[in-house]
Amino acid sequence: MGKKTNVAIAIAAAAGAAWASTKALSKPQSRSTKEALEYGHPIVLAHRGGSALAPECSPAAFENAAKLGVHGFEIDLRLTKDEEIIVFHDENTDRVTNISGRVADFTLNELKEADLGYHFQNLNGEFSFRDRGEQIMTLGELIDLYPQMLINMDIKDSPQTYEGSLMPSKLWRLIEEKQAYDRVVVTSFFDEQIDRFNLYAQNTVALGAGEREVLKAYSAYTSQFKHLYHPKADVFQIPVKSNVFPLDSAGFIKFLSSLNIPVHYWTIDDPEIMEKLLRNGAKGIITDRPDLAMEALKID
Repeated sequence: MGKKTNVAIAIAAAAGAAWASTKALSKPQSRSTKEALEYGHPIVLAHRGGSALAPECSPAAFENAAKLGVHGFEIDLRLTKDEEIIVFHDENTDRVTNISGRVADFTLNELKEADLGYHFQNLNGEFSFRDRGEQIMTLGELIDLYPQMLINMDIKDSPQTYEGSLMPSKLWRLIEEKQAYDRVVVTSFFDEQIDRFNLYAQNTVALGAGEREVLKAYSAYTSQFKHLYHPKADVFQIPVKSNVFPLDSAGFIKFLSSLNIPVHYWTIDDPEIMEKLLRNGAKGIITDRPDLAMEALKID
């Protein structure tokens, strides 16, 4: 037996011993059940209220989605100049309104003057919501209007900004004021924002997974060290693919489900893809077309 063969055998033996020792010492711990995520069937979350059918994040969008029978909304949060939490995606206002500037440079009253339907075109290409009085909503308004809905909220302001530094504490205080602990999920692409929010919430609110948490989970799943993954999230809201990595396999969903972590996929508007994801074990579809989702999934 040659020297190279002996080295290879020694490396393999060491790797096997490392795997065995970590397996013995580390046992995966499932996430504790959160009431917000206790549903016995797959659910539909209207992305920004269903932004293919009405202006995103507008009262009309949320009302239309509610009438379609969706189970909740997937929304984005920004902080205004006067430190009000609004339901809004972009850092700047010009893509969806008739005013231009950073959200953080406007007060809530100034933003309420904007036409939220100004640029929206319906499925026929018509500007059907322009000048119809669609206003930016606060998170508090949305929570009050739809007490029956699960609201999945994504902190968009970076932790490196002033408004982002305030958002976790402001958001916790609002959830506490509204007693909405059991009907919201708080997430962010920034793992730091989720961690900072949870310093206040102390796991009393369902948490989503940031980009770093998703990477950790996928890396564990594709390795021999699945048992070393200890989740910090209660639910994953993910795309079907991240760069070149597929996140929609039945195996990955099963891995997360074994840790009591349901998986929701965004933003899915194709009924065939919805059905495939559900067959693979997905528990939620986040969509701009809640009309198609409710029909395809046959959910009452």
